[in-house]
Amino acid sequence: MKTLTITLALALATAGAVAAQDTTKTPPAPPAQQAPMAAAPAPSSMSVEVVLARNVLDRVPQDTGSSFTADVGQLTLWTRVSGGDGQQLHHVWFFGDTEVSDVTLNINGSPWRTWSRKTIPVEATGAWHVEVRDAAGNVLKRVDFTIQ
Repeated sequence: MKTLTITLALALATAGAVAAQDTTKTPPAPPAQQAPMAAAPAPSSMSVEVVLARNVLDRVPQDTGSSFTADVGQLTLWTRVSGGDGQQLHHVWFFGDTEVSDVTLNINGSPWRTWSRKTIPVEATGAWHVEVRDAAGNVLKRVDFTIQ
């Protein structure tokens, strides 16, 4: 009787193990989907010329330069744009490597003149620069200047 019990227990254990196994073939996992690469921003068709000045009078920059005294008060980045009708530009002002202002400018014709002004604190001496960027963030021009 012991032999029958052991045989029956082994048969049940084996049947349970067989029943617990997945005998169907698992299809291989599909290859990982790669996200499509983002297209690089198209180069801008705009052409820009820039002048850093103390002021703009009758749409013409006045008192231009690349070095100004600490008491300058404010500076203006004058920009003439060709081929940008209906687009936007950004004047991004930096003190050292720190962005201090981002001014969005609408271009409503070609050629088009526009500008932004930045108040310069008396204590902000040192290296400054302004980047002119298109709407995609491409730097079209960079103007470096110093406040002494």
